[in-house]
Order: sequence, then C-alpha cells, then structure tokens
Amino acid sequence: MFAYVAAGSSTVKRELGDDGVEKLTSLARLHGDGWGWAGVSQTGAAPTTVKSPKSALKDPQFNEMLSQPSHAAMIHLRWATMGLPVEICNAHPFSTGELSFEHNGSLKPIAKVREMLSAESRAKMTGVTDSEMYFMLIQEEIGHGLTLPEAVIKAVRRLRSAFPLSSLNAILLDSQQLVVVHASARSTLPEADVEEFKELGGLPDEHNEDYFALRMKRTIDDTILISSTGVDGSGWENLPPESVTTIDLDSRSMHTDFL
Repeated sequence: MFAYVAAGSSTVKRELGDDGVEKLTSLARLHGDGWGWAGVSQTGAAPTTVKSPKSALKDPQFNEMLSQPSHAAMIHLRWATMGLPVEICNAHPFSTGELSFEHNGSLKPIAKVREMLSAESRAKMTGVTDSEMYFMLIQEEIGHGLTLPEAVIKAVRRLRSAFPLSSLNAILLDSQQLVVVHASARSTLPEADVEEFKELGGLPDEHNEDYFALRMKRTIDDTILISSTGVDGSGWENLPPESVTTIDLDSRSMHTDFL
C-alpha cells in the first residue's frame, strides 16, 4: 500500500521517483492478483477509483495511474487470500462513491467476519473477500452516526477482539481526510506465504523482514507519504503500532488515536 496527501497536486510517480516506482512495481511479482488506485482531485471532491484484476506488471493502465495528478491518492497491489477468486469485484480499493478503502491482511475464518455483518451489509457486498467485509463494518458504524475516524476505531477494535493475530492495516480516503490503520503488532505471515517469498526471490529485504510495517514521511514541500515496506528510501519513520492516524487533506495536520 502507498498513499500521499500533497500540498497541491502530485502523482504517485513524482512522490516515489523512478527507483521507488520500480520497487513498487516489482512487488507485483508477489502481489499480482489485481491492483487499484483511488484519488481526490481537491479537498471536498469524492474519490475516484480505478482498479483491475490484472497484475500491475501486465496492465498498461497501472502505469497511467501512477502519473494521474491528484491532491491525495492511494494505491494497492493485491495478494489474494488463498481460495478467494481474482476478479475485479475483489480488487482493492473498495468504494462507496464517497469513501475508498484498502486493506493489507487476512481475516480467517472468513465466516466469522461475515457473521459480524448485518443482513443488509451482506446484501450490499459486490465481492466475497474478508477485506470488503471489514469495509462494510466501518460503513455500518458510520451509519450509526459516527465520524469516519470514530467508525474506523470502533470497527477495528471489534475486529481486533475477534482476530487478535490478524493484520488490520488499512487506508481510507474520503473528500476530507486520509485515515491510516496500523494494527498488526502481533501479525505474522503463514509459513506457506514465507515460502512463496523465497521462491520468487529478489523482493526488497525489508518487505520480507517486516512485511506488515506501515511508515510515513513528510517531504520538503509538506507532502505526507504513507507506505508499507518494499518501497525503500531515507527519511521514513514507523507509524505507531495499534493506532489510527487521521490526516486532514486541507491542512495536512495529523491526529493519532490508539486502539
């Protein structure tokens, strides 16, 4: 996952540079089950979402979206949970039109997440993933009158209680804010996934060693960057563990709540 909130308008390619884009794209050798991009042209505008079930390595539109100007944007490379189909409805980010969401993690057993949803939420789903169910839980809390950060915190706490070892890392974008969930302090990759890393080879070292870390950086022009590992560079600092950080799109002020 990668996201930015710019002082004006920017692109993923500008913020990562050629080396960063190369490293991001190389991750599609593992995260090759689809990709997605969501961006806000200016504060107050609803996010636009573009996604595909194709590997970023094989889809020319992926490179086009890396150069798409936006005030704020986020991008996701999917590594599908075993058994879940590679289809556009299961690609991230998921979107309601007013809110976009992407997740890095796996919630198992998936039936346990489904049971947490209302019948109405289950009926609204377009795909079959645990990640979309996570998104639906957040929407349910918004429907109860909570603000986006409040809804995220409440949903994450519910999921953490039910799935104590799962990664709940996520990024959400609406017309006013970018919300980053760094909740993976006790999460580890299954041995089968580690073996897949080894078979592919050549992935960035820190992506192997600290797969679930989320980091941030504020650039010289006051753009805020958020990234999972695998996109190396200087000046990054880890986001606090088990936290929800809200970034205002207009002022780029940041507020962190702990779970």
